[in-house]
Amino acid sequence: MLRDHVVSAGTVSGQQEETILTAASPNALNEFAAGARDTIPMMIGAAPFGVIFGTLVTASPLALWHGQLMSLAVFAGSAQFIAAGMIAGNASFAVIWATTFVVNLRHVLYSATLAPYVAHLPARWRWALAGLMTDEVFAVAYAHYQKRAAGEIGPHYFFGSGVAMYLNWQAWTLVGLFFGAAFPGLKSLGLDFAMVATFIAIIVPQLVALRFVAAALASGVLSFAWQDWPYKLGLLAAVLVGVAVGMMLTMLEAKPRLDKERAQ
Repeated sequence: MLRDHVVSAGTVSGQQEETILTAASPNALNEFAAGARDTIPMMIGAAPFGVIFGTLVTASPLALWHGQLMSLAVFAGSAQFIAAGMIAGNASFAVIWATTFVVNLRHVLYSATLAPYVAHLPARWRWALAGLMTDEVFAVAYAHYQKRAAGEIGPHYFFGSGVAMYLNWQAWTLVGLFFGAAFPGLKSLGLDFAMVATFIAIIVPQLVALRFVAAALASGVLSFAWQDWPYKLGLLAAVLVGVAVGMMLTMLEAKPRLDKERAQ
């Protein structure tokens, strides 16, 4: 009897998951298109960044196809910039790997934040979405997921955002590769400020509570103060401090409610 109940519960759970992924398939394309559409502002901000990366490759020891292959396989703007610069400086593979690893550790925080919303998805979807994760895609997907309870939304919106950003990055890298040699002064036009503006657009809408503002201020001030640390370790340390500040304030805000629940 108990076994029958467990099997039945598992069947219901499986049916619910199947409903999210397949029964809603007529709307899957709409969700995909919505994710791509909502990512357009981020794509515009990333475009100059992709062009500058392509230009940087043309001035480095890398061949043009190396630069495009890096965008196809790595798909991480900051890591690609750092790697290209370090390759030009004849850094060892170990140093390049360790530095880009540290810079991209922020994706662990992104993954932890989105985990409750994608935990119900099959492994093939979780792997695909992880491969398409960027700062911009995270901001778009997280804003969408917050509108519904965890487990109620399928992968198609997230996937649409990721695919749009991926194709956008490939296209602008290619533009930079072709025009970099013809216009070597592109890097001096200040186009990289577009990415700064994009990150500001990502962060500001999230500052809806004191704990978020405090975390952003702490990490922002410390990242500036520690910018001279080697291998971008100052950035990582500032992020960790910001997370700690946010968690501490969250716990302090929740303490009265928890005390009241215990008293009851």
